[in-house]
Amino acid sequence: MSSENPTPGVQLFAGLMTGTSLDGIDAVLARFENQGVEILATHSAPLPPPLRERLLALTRPGDNEIDRAGPCHRALGREYTAAIQALLAAAHIDPRAVTAIGCHGQTVRHRPGDDGFSLQLGCADTLATGTGLPVISDFRNKDMVLGGQGAPLAPRFHEYLFGAPDARVAVLNLGGIANVSLLDHGTLTGGFDTGPANTLLDLWHQRHRGQGFDADGTWAAGGRVLPTLLEALLADPYFQQAPPKSTGREYFHLDWLLQAVEDSAAPRDVQATLAELSARSVADALAPFAPARLLVCGGGAHNDDLMARLSRCLGVTAESTSRAGLAPDWVEAAAFAWLAWAWWHRVPGNAPAVTGARRPAVLGRLTLPD
Repeated sequence: MSSENPTPGVQLFAGLMTGTSLDGIDAVLARFENQGVEILATHSAPLPPPLRERLLALTRPGDNEIDRAGPCHRALGREYTAAIQALLAAAHIDPRAVTAIGCHGQTVRHRPGDDGFSLQLGCADTLATGTGLPVISDFRNKDMVLGGQGAPLAPRFHEYLFGAPDARVAVLNLGGIANVSLLDHGTLTGGFDTGPANTLLDLWHQRHRGQGFDADGTWAAGGRVLPTLLEALLADPYFQQAPPKSTGREYFHLDWLLQAVEDSAAPRDVQATLAELSARSVADALAPFAPARLLVCGGGAHNDDLMARLSRCLGVTAESTSRAGLAPDWVEAAAFAWLAWAWWHRVPGNAPAVTGARRPAVLGRLTLPD
């Protein structure tokens, strides 16, 4: 697409995502038509390490949170601005051709329930003024005001893109937290957070190997699952809780793990057990739905060990969403581009069958650059 001669009537939307793993910013430029998505450009950038550490600290309660959060809010807005500018420059797209940006922001607190709320950092005003584009953000809180969990929010996009009229399909996002969308012959019938996917694996690997993540799950694959530890972790009430439900790293954190790990446990065996926990908790959650196909997106789709464990536990081959037309690394960012599209066209972005909200609602809040 040429910046000098954009196709008349075509609307382009950008999507930005930083997930619970805080491993970086994903940005996509997309257009949506005929129940499909065309990804025109992608861009990924790591978060500056000092900012990442400050954001990680804010996911747990602490002193002076407001004074610490404010500068992070502005700094993250600048990082989002740079990501959009790089995205459009690489694609040779004039910003004036873009209708709006859908920006999820970085969740630092998610508290469903009575008077529930969800807080994402990433200043929309900084992003709007820096890019000159409208920004749609704050996607979660309206659903929570309507009695919902405010999460997960990708299922409506999964229904739009992956719903097959002839099969039961489960779409599994393996980010820091795992969440599923249940598509029964093309219709979204449910979805929820199943529990930890990569967050505990990454934390344990960083603690014992000094690296950000276990590439391909190689370290976990060489360990031995510890049955007593696995059963202790699976006994957590969250796994037995009925949907709708959602969670985050403020619940599944390193202290949650350490209270169950014996001092004598070999670190590599603990890593194997955490991989098995991720796979088992997903398989147990999906068992009543009995999907014929499992499509996996998020960073965990590249973890060969975790994908093999999922296939074994569920009895269905875990497939990358690449097999269904969209690479796993870009599904979440594309979902928030779609949610911006949905806001623009007044299409409900939540699904009461997923979140438990009293009614469907158009999600998000508009911030203009002027």
